[in-house]
Amino acid sequence: MNNRTLLNIAKEFGSPVYVYDADTIINQYKRLTSAFSKVNNLKINYAVKALSNISVLKLFNSLGSGIDTVSIQEVQLGLRAGFKPENIIFTPNGVSLEEIENVAKLGVQINIDNLSILEQFGTKYPNIPVCIRINPHVMAGGNTNISVGHIDSKFGISIHQIPLLLRIVENTGMHINGIHMHTGSDILDIDVFLYASEILFETAKNFKNLDFIDFGSGFKVPYKSDDIETNIEELGKKLSKRFNEFCKSYGKDLTLAFEPGKFLVSEAGVFLAKVNVVKQTTSTVFAQVDSGFNHLIRPMLYGSQHDILNISNPKGRERFYSVVGYICETDTFANNRRINEINQGDILCFKNAGAYCYSMASNYNSRYRPAEVLVYKGEAHLIRKRETFEDILNNQLEIAI
Repeated sequence: MNNRTLLNIAKEFGSPVYVYDADTIINQYKRLTSAFSKVNNLKINYAVKALSNISVLKLFNSLGSGIDTVSIQEVQLGLRAGFKPENIIFTPNGVSLEEIENVAKLGVQINIDNLSILEQFGTKYPNIPVCIRINPHVMAGGNTNISVGHIDSKFGISIHQIPLLLRIVENTGMHINGIHMHTGSDILDIDVFLYASEILFETAKNFKNLDFIDFGSGFKVPYKSDDIETNIEELGKKLSKRFNEFCKSYGKDLTLAFEPGKFLVSEAGVFLAKVNVVKQTTSTVFAQVDSGFNHLIRPMLYGSQHDILNISNPKGRERFYSVVGYICETDTFANNRRINEINQGDILCFKNAGAYCYSMASNYNSRYRPAEVLVYKGEAHLIRKRETFEDILNNQLEIAI
């Protein structure tokens, strides 16, 4: 998407606005499937939590993708988008047994990461196939906020609890049809991921009737021009070879599954915000935009860096700016960043805004959530309306005081 297209979108649909490029999503999906083309059975389950707009889900359904869900609401969104229940996996954490039971009634693949819930569910529903989420105790990324395979993580059943897990399976007679892990986001070293995969293979040997092994995801995408990313092609070559070897020794052709979110949609999205005012202080020049962490919280929550471009003045002289929002909290998107000269009314473009951006938006300070636009087959389509004051009041009940 070029600057002119983005400026036209900001003009037509207003700001702030999230914009997603369907072609980029399709290319990333094809890149991943191509990297694992040597595997006979490959299943990509898009992680809905990254970007849950129903039009984006329909795009993934058209590509032949499945989806990975973490709540019954995401399951319902997937069904509404046209996904068949068998193409949905439910991987919750800390939810009630009742929610898992309600999802199971929909015919969705269940993935359990808790021994207590596993025993309760297996006792009541021994004939419903269940996948087990293992914690391999491996840090694939470098940040404990986004790495979930380490020993102190709340996610997964510890590999040290496998004997107890096996006793539960034997006592309940339940059917385990899948083994799963997710080490976390921003995988830098594929050898660490492959090491964790070996732990998963060893675990899988304990179960004789598996249908699939799910390796999670967490593939790193570049957030700036010189940033590193997960080498998907190298990972595909090495893991495919090892997976095929395992299937041969296992005596069954299993499905290799992934659940990527950020890898598929992050680079496809940008966030456009208008500059309300440029404020000069004794030491800093602030570019204050019509947004805040109510719309894009990742820089404040994770310390993530998003490239910021002034698409209204792309050839202007570079100056140092701190880009901040309009929320009555410290909501700094960037400190002392080199950006082409910014003037009041300019449109700033935040890159890599497709994943975990709109899905984390809120109404803090009673601000409206922004609009969403999907560029599909060269046309910009509004896929979520900007909220209004009526939306703020929608579920509030006024009492007589």
